[in-house]
Amino acid sequence: MAQVRKTPQHRDNRLLATLTPDDFAFLEPHLTTIDLKRGETLYETGETIAHTYFPHDAMVSLVTVMHDGKTVEMATFGCEGLFGLVSAFVTRRSFGRYIVQMSGTASRIELGKMHEAMAARPNIQRLVLLFSEALLAQTLQTVACNAVHGVEARCCRWILMSHDRAGQPDLPLTHEFLAEMLGVQRSTVSDVARALQDKGLIRQGRGVITVTDRRSLEETACECYGIIRQKFQQLLPNTYERG
Repeated sequence: MAQVRKTPQHRDNRLLATLTPDDFAFLEPHLTTIDLKRGETLYETGETIAHTYFPHDAMVSLVTVMHDGKTVEMATFGCEGLFGLVSAFVTRRSFGRYIVQMSGTASRIELGKMHEAMAARPNIQRLVLLFSEALLAQTLQTVACNAVHGVEARCCRWILMSHDRAGQPDLPLTHEFLAEMLGVQRSTVSDVARALQDKGLIRQGRGVITVTDRRSLEETACECYGIIRQKFQQLLPNTYERG
C-alpha cells in the first residue's frame, strides 16, 4: 500500500512551531512552501542570498569548495533551524555552497521580509539570535571534531545528526555523499560503513543507510554529538531531538 504524504505545514519547522500565535501570524503571509530536491544547489559561494529557508523534512548542507573541487561540510540544516539569514545580515553573500542532501519541503520567505519581521517582533529576533548562537557552537565543535577525531566516530556523529532531523530510520545517504561531507575518500567511508554494519549499528542498501541500533551508534560516536545536541537543547528546547 502506497504511503500517503502529509501536506506540508509551515509549523513542521520546529523553530516556526515555537513562535507565539501573534508572531507566527506576522510571518505567515510572507511564507511559501517549496520543494527541495536532493542534489539541488540553492546558492553558490558569493551569490546574493534572496530568501531565508525553514526546512520541514528536507536537509541542506553548507559546504566550502576548495580550488581542486573538493568540498567539506561546514554546517547542516534541517527541521530544527533555518538558513539563508545568518550569513546575510550585512553583505547578503553566501559563505559557501548550500546543497540539498535530503529531499523534502521547506517554508521560504524573502530576506527583506525576514529582516522586517526581526525589526518589528522582538521575539522573532531573539529566536533567530538563539539559533545563531547554537549554530556557531555546532560549527566550532565540528571544526574541533574534524581535527582530533577519527573517521568512524565522525561518521557516527553525522548519521546521528541526520537521524535526528529526518525522524525516520531510513536515511538516503550514499558513500560518495558522506565522503564529501566528511572530507575523506569514498573508500574510507565504505570501510567504516561496512564495519558499522558488521557491528549491527546500521544496515546498508542502495543509496540508503538504515539506523538499526541508535544507542550503540551514540556510544560509538565522539563526544561532539552529545555536546552539540546539549547546546541546542539548552538554547532551543525541543527543536533538535526527534519528537
